Amino acid sequence: MNPELTQWTGPHGLPRFDLIADADFAPVIDAELARAEAAVEAIAANAAPADFVNTVAAMETCEEPLDRACGVFYTLAGVASNPAREALQRDLAPKLSAYSSTVMMDPRLFERVQAVSDAVEALPVEDARITELQLRARRRSGAGLPPEDRARLAAINERLAVLTTQFSQNVLTDERDFVLPIPDDRLAGLPDWLLGAMRAAARERGLTGQVVTLSRSLIVPFLELSEDRALREMAFRAWAARGSGAGAGGAATDNRGLVTEILSLRHEKARLLGYADFAAYRLEPEMARDADRVEDLLMQVWRPAVARAQKDEVALTEMLQAEGGNGPLEAWDWRHYAARRKRAEHDFDPDLLKPYLTLDAMIGAVFDTAQRLFGLEFTPFEAPLWNPDVRAWQISRDGQPMAVFLGDYYARPGKRSGAWCSSLQPQHKIGAGQRPIVVNVCNFTPPDQPGAPAFLSWDDARTLFHEFGHALHHILSDVHWPSISGTSVALDFVELPSQLYEHWLSQPQVLSQHARHYQTGEPLPPALLDRLLAADKADAGFSTVEYLESALVDLAFHRGDAPADPAARQADLLAQLGAPPAIPLRHDTPHFSHVFSGSHYASGYYSYMWSEVMDADAFAAFVEAGDIFDPETAKRLESAILSRGGSAQADDLWIEFRERMPGVGPLLEGRGLS
Repeated sequence: MNPELTQWTGPHGLPRFDLIADADFAPVIDAELARAEAAVEAIAANAAPADFVNTVAAMETCEEPLDRACGVFYTLAGVASNPAREALQRDLAPKLSAYSSTVMMDPRLFERVQAVSDAVEALPVEDARITELQLRARRRSGAGLPPEDRARLAAINERLAVLTTQFSQNVLTDERDFVLPIPDDRLAGLPDWLLGAMRAAARERGLTGQVVTLSRSLIVPFLELSEDRALREMAFRAWAARGSGAGAGGAATDNRGLVTEILSLRHEKARLLGYADFAAYRLEPEMARDADRVEDLLMQVWRPAVARAQKDEVALTEMLQAEGGNGPLEAWDWRHYAARRKRAEHDFDPDLLKPYLTLDAMIGAVFDTAQRLFGLEFTPFEAPLWNPDVRAWQISRDGQPMAVFLGDYYARPGKRSGAWCSSLQPQHKIGAGQRPIVVNVCNFTPPDQPGAPAFLSWDDARTLFHEFGHALHHILSDVHWPSISGTSVALDFVELPSQLYEHWLSQPQVLSQHARHYQTGEPLPPALLDRLLAADKADAGFSTVEYLESALVDLAFHRGDAPADPAARQADLLAQLGAPPAIPLRHDTPHFSHVFSGSHYASGYYSYMWSEVMDADAFAAFVEAGDIFDPETAKRLESAILSRGGSAQADDLWIEFRERMPGVGPLLEGRGLS
């Protein structure tokens, strides 16, 4: 039994990852699972009348050692997967699901929380809030159902845990195992920085020459810049084939059958709980409340976005045909010709931007923005982490420690694609209190040579700001109870801090100081920034349509009866929408990990746009104040939203900050669609 999984002894309270072996996880997690079960049973069987302390507050802490052990494991499973960790994930999924179902469905606990809730008016505000949240969660978990329905619901949850874990691992396998060698005589259009990254990816896999992998930081610039249409098609088809049975893993990684079963089980679960469908169940606790409001918002944006995309498609098709291209514009053509159009119409070459956007400089921009807005200070320190490239900082304010922050920035084999923010431990004030330990994970292209700078694209830099916006939600959290700490908020509210933080990236006050040429130190020329911002909106039709397609498909999958053929329902919806064939979904169903690697974003992918309506309006508050670093507006943002976690309804927190609800106008203007 390795105590390091639950009693962390590393610098600043971190786990000692160097003292943890894969074989340590199963015995510790099994033991902590048994200990948590015993603790929960003691709460449920308590002969004393239920009160806040012996029931609701007790549930807040009884699983902490289990949470710590699982936090270490699932962090490693995401950033450094291997066969042993994948096998343990498959083993743990049904165990943890069964435990969760048992706890959340226990009628004794339901009755005890209900008894506390009956006297909720006498409780302090945060205590009342977690009581109501616990009661709602138990009701939505089936605690009030008859025994036979509770048993069926538990079986559904356990099966879903297995299916979603397998879905995630299948996508990871297809991403990890695909490699497309690019011959030396077919490199036309590829700049030195991209060739360096492709050669580094080849070396990492024991190959010579240069390769394209399915890491987004490689394949997207390849699709934009390669002049070889046949190679673009091969790369794109592999990217689109992930999880479809036509990916690198073949039939063994085919997710289509898993998707059908997942959707069927979700619908059955919702019906058992008394909801019309899974969308009604999923949206009940969110700001949106119901699917009609979600669809209304998405369609308000869809109409101008698809109109813009259709105009762009005509222009790009003309470019293709002018070069002798046959047939219509295809999905592997759009990014290439859109990038060339940007260069032609806006005199903008993204390669000119790269020397100004090194990873170190943009981390400096992220931290400096946080210092100017919220007074945060960042001190790097050394710690034994899961990879030598992972960086660590202590964050403080006015000399007081606030949080520990870890940044894992580079793509590598075995690392899940995309970018995310998680916490190894949440902030709370129980006893002596606890500082958050926050992790940002990205998949940027590493430097070609040790010691060389890593260059970011504009999208990479935006991702860096986005994920740190999530981190701020944890870092500035100031609540008593862990269950409402940090990002424990409504799904369609959780993206507000991250998307809002992106706005500071494009501000001259930030870029003039931090976007400096890595060799000369010269600041980013203002004219280049102006061309960048104009070009950034030039392909807004494409980026908005590809997102909305995925959001609308997600919603359609979970409204009404579960589809017997999800692919057919997806095709029917896209035809009804009039979606341009050359713009595929941002996440095609077989690799739509947001929705099928778990249930967090199921019927909730819309939330990015729901939050964008608010983030556009929130940044307008700083603009209206006449200073994007206005201290009073920043203080109000922190006190009303960033420090509050889930301690109040999202609507109420927003109104406290902005004194009114937002409209879609600023979003359309910000995307250049108005």
